[in-house]
Amino acid sequence: MATRLHDEIVPILDFGAQYSQLIARRVREAGVFSELVRPDISVEELRAKNPKGIILSGGPKSVYEPGAPHCDPRLFELNVPVLGICYGMQLGVQLLGGAVKPAPAREFGRAKLKVIKNDALVRGLPESTTVWMSHGDQVHDLPSDFIALATTPTCPFAATKHAKLPFYGVQFHPEVTHTPRGEQIFHNFLYEICKCTGTWTMGSFVEDSIDRIRKQVGKSRVICG
Repeated sequence: MATRLHDEIVPILDFGAQYSQLIARRVREAGVFSELVRPDISVEELRAKNPKGIILSGGPKSVYEPGAPHCDPRLFELNVPVLGICYGMQLGVQLLGGAVKPAPAREFGRAKLKVIKNDALVRGLPESTTVWMSHGDQVHDLPSDFIALATTPTCPFAATKHAKLPFYGVQFHPEVTHTPRGEQIFHNFLYEICKCTGTWTMGSFVEDSIDRIRKQVGKSRVICG
């Protein structure tokens, strides 16, 4: 069995978003280890990682397109907090009974987010703030088990949560610098919702990795590319 280099992990299911690596960077900058995994990773594989939380990334496809990437629907049976971003939010809402349709107009660029419900995910945000949108589809109908947390002038469900399951979603991109309060969203998800402790650092990761390689290689020589 491989040596575990971190006590807490938040895997990111990568649906092909241009910002997936940036999501991982934001999580790591917040003091929590994160890694990208394939979108069709099984629940058994995820459970073996003992994640503190899970993030569903954005992606270029439409969730209703034939062949669009999906995740294991049993994901929500893990009872682990899940944050869906853009495509990830749409997919999560769809899997839990909601409807996703083309938006009246493709939204790309800055938008004014209005927080309409006090919740851990949006805690610390002003009532109105700027976020970055990049989507052609959006959630059209929320099931009764969902609660809208924030809106924009053209997106009525810009942030949402499930009332019974630990699923949260944002239609905007908190990982980019164009969303000035994006770090607060990640902090809230990681620490308020997932209850992470923030003990991971890149320095300790590098040291542990070098130590593990030395033990594995011994006195042999290796070439690292």
